[in-house]
Amino acid sequence: MQTSATNTPRLVTTSAFSVESRNGRPDFELAAALQKVSPQQQAKAQKTATDFEAMFLNNMFAQMTSGLKGEGPFGDTPGTGVWRSMLTEEYSKNFAQAGGVGIASDVYRTLILQQAKTIRTA
Repeated sequence: MQTSATNTPRLVTTSAFSVESRNGRPDFELAAALQKVSPQQQAKAQKTATDFEAMFLNNMFAQMTSGLKGEGPFGDTPGTGVWRSMLTEEYSKNFAQAGGVGIASDVYRTLILQQAKTIRTA
């Protein structure tokens, strides 16, 4: 049985964000919204979503390490707190860039859908 690909919507895949994000199925609503939003706005939304996830992860990592005392390369010195905060910030940025825990893709989807809605009504 032969099927025609002319009626199949084209799925748009960006660097870290895919249209196939809703339970493993194509997200046609996001695909349609991406057609309306410029590539510059898409890139800005990606960066915003990734930065948001990094900020969230930084808060999580900071809470995880807040009870640790006297461990690490600085021992129990005044520099430990500063070092640990910089370390958790870098961990969170790396985790978010590597795909994170999935918050960025939902934030990205929401931003794109909102931008497409304002373009349609404007």
